[in-house]
Amino acid sequence: MDRRTEWFVPSFGSVRFRVAVGLLFLPYTGMVLAFTVIGSMLAPAIQWDRVAAIVAIYFLALGIGAHALDAVGSRGPKPWGEVFTRAQLWTLAIASLVAAYAIGIWYMVLYTPLLWLIALPEGFLLLAYNLEWFGGRFHRDSWFALSWGALPVLAGYVLQTNTVSISALLVALAMALLSLVEIVASRPYKELKRRGENPELAQRLESVLKCLSLGVLALAAGMVALRLS
Repeated sequence: MDRRTEWFVPSFGSVRFRVAVGLLFLPYTGMVLAFTVIGSMLAPAIQWDRVAAIVAIYFLALGIGAHALDAVGSRGPKPWGEVFTRAQLWTLAIASLVAAYAIGIWYMVLYTPLLWLIALPEGFLLLAYNLEWFGGRFHRDSWFALSWGALPVLAGYVLQTNTVSISALLVALAMALLSLVEIVASRPYKELKRRGENPELAQRLESVLKCLSLGVLALAAGMVALRLS
């Protein structure tokens, strides 16, 4: 399947531009960024520079770094083709991860040491999931839900408070379950699109994915609006 035909890839611009945007998987990256915002909004008091910091960290680490590594480490066909070389993808991944951890370390050293308990496993899971280490043992839906559903919520909350609460854990569980729905729907959707089979079912699954991403973004926006009011 040529993923340049995906609904989240622009239909204009050069092939290199379209693939670069597609590699960001913006609807799904947007979900994860929204999870960090949702976690942040649970804090008793909001420090908005830290909201911006956690969004930047996850955009760099996931939106750019993890997806570049996924394009490098995929064992199957390369759905984005060879528009970017392995060296370019590795350079992009390393640069974005270094930038993400530089921001995180500044806050962890000065203000929120508890965030190390999230930053370290997130780093491991990012590499193990996308590069399919240990025979792909960590390239599973459950690890995806933990790494890109639950932990971003907790990261947003911890960066605000340097603590963990029952409410944050419960919301993290809820977002992990939504992430699980997303990845479970995404796998058959990609397979149907790749094979060109059952377009009606593929369209329904695409609608599910769109509603999930937009719903999570709307929830995060609503929580921000509430805290600003």
